[in-house]
Amino acid sequence: MKVLKEYNIPFIGLKVGEHHFDFDVDNTFFQNFEYDEFNAVDIKIDLNFVKKTTLLELYFTATGFVNVNCDLTNEPYNQTIEDEFKLVVKFGEAYNDDNEDILIVPHGEYEINVAQYIYELIVLAVPAKRVHPGIEDGTLKSDILSKLEELSPNVGEEKNESEDIDPRWNNLKKLLTDK
Repeated sequence: MKVLKEYNIPFIGLKVGEHHFDFDVDNTFFQNFEYDEFNAVDIKIDLNFVKKTTLLELYFTATGFVNVNCDLTNEPYNQTIEDEFKLVVKFGEAYNDDNEDILIVPHGEYEINVAQYIYELIVLAVPAKRVHPGIEDGTLKSDILSKLEELSPNVGEEKNESEDIDPRWNNLKKLLTDK
């Protein structure tokens, strides 16, 4: 992963209070992380940065879409992304990111890079099972779905097979119903 300098926030020169940062995320952002699950990305990150005397609070809000392939049909579709994440940055002796909600940075630091947190926010906002909305409402027409319907067993054919059963089996079935 390359360090994405445009996602560095130099907090040492900021006054105590709220600050606002906007980031536009596209495919090139994910190429830096060598992540290729998305066909296209258009997400706006709204970062509300609150500087306090002893700590920093970062409120991430992601809105937009990622174009992914459906897990059932492999048809591409736009998956809406709307998610939030809160990060607290404290100052300590050494860098520590063991806790996912709290980041501890050394006292001498003057900036924080938020690229990794934006990456995780977006990737975790995508559902584990990606299903095209056209499948759920029945409006999707694709070659794969039509082939699956063609190859699926029909209920009507099973009735025809049951009519062509050897009559000896019918006599045995009578034994099951007789008591």
